[in-house]
Amino acid sequence: MAEFDVTDQRWTSGKILRDKTIVVTGCSSGIGKETARLIKQLGGDVLGVDVNKTDDYVDELYLADMSDRRTIKALIMALPTGIDGIANIAGLPPTAPADKVLLVNLVGLKFFTENMIPKLNDNASIVNLASLAGFGWQDSLESIRASQELEFEDVPQFMRDHNISNAEGRSYFFSKEALVVWTMQERWSWRDRGIRMNAVSPGPVDTPILKDFLETLGERAEEDNRVMDRPGLPEDIAPVVTFLLSDMTSWIRGTNLPVDGGMMSHLLCKINQLQRD
Repeated sequence: MAEFDVTDQRWTSGKILRDKTIVVTGCSSGIGKETARLIKQLGGDVLGVDVNKTDDYVDELYLADMSDRRTIKALIMALPTGIDGIANIAGLPPTAPADKVLLVNLVGLKFFTENMIPKLNDNASIVNLASLAGFGWQDSLESIRASQELEFEDVPQFMRDHNISNAEGRSYFFSKEALVVWTMQERWSWRDRGIRMNAVSPGPVDTPILKDFLETLGERAEEDNRVMDRPGLPEDIAPVVTFLLSDMTSWIRGTNLPVDGGMMSHLLCKINQLQRD
């Protein structure tokens, strides 16, 4: 069992990720870039993964397309052993081709993570970037169950069978719903080695893809804007990701943490008629 000593200098000096090696996918922009920066600030080393080149806040960069099984296999072979955490942040917005959204946000992410387990140290932490878009996963259980053993080559047929397209951002919403459920299901999968998995669900975040969401969601985005005080920032999300990567969270397992300015609470109160005047 992992132990946490509050007298340890790592905590008092603020270097809660000192000597840890963390893989960050989607490291070149937005939340991924800010997470990489903060990991470095907190004493960790970053193995960055992205389709775009970057020299920012990475100790090593691996160029990889997370929608392609062969590329992911090559990535896994290239990465070293002795990894202390994975931040699965790479993702596509709902304006990208629907099959690519599902491949990157769900199928590729799961394939990469499951095959990286042998390269992780005991007590490693896996953090999946989900979304407030995954809030309604209970309404998609049939499709989510059908996706659990989904292979790369089966994605087009799966989408036809389950009516998943880019209409109203459905491809993106489904990918995040299924990711939230998968995170919960894997809560104890590697408990014998102390490896844990959790998710973080941001609300609307001011990143380069925010306009894609506004374009896709239309009136739904307008409603969010009316009740939110502001969109989130990468700086709001990255600290929660790094907290979950640290040894301070060894007994948090299978949790989906909303980091959304109170939007999930707003939706729950609205659904259950608990709104205050």
